[in-house]
Amino acid sequence: MAGFGNGTRRHPRSRGRTWSRTGPDSATLGIIGLVCAVAGFFALGIVLGPAAIVCGWLAMGRSWAGPRPVPALVAVVLGAIDTLLALAWLAGAGMTGNGLL
Repeated sequence: MAGFGNGTRRHPRSRGRTWSRTGPDSATLGIIGLVCAVAGFFALGIVLGPAAIVCGWLAMGRSWAGPRPVPALVAVVLGAIDTLLALAWLAGAGMTGNGLL
């Protein structure tokens, strides 16, 4: 019975960290989002645009407050533009003809 409680006294859990740190960091997510946003302009914009938005948002720490890393912000903005262009293209393709002006 003397062994109970000794582990928490020697190595207390830090208060600032409540999740595992095994995933990618914010810089990596920002760069991944930026690559997805740029690639989405050329192919699969309807998939890569939202992926860029999600990666950029996660890289910004899911908040608009405070300093934001530039690649993450660019990924969110380009991903939104990419998604809107892909939706406009899909709406145009659904009209009569082939969707070209």
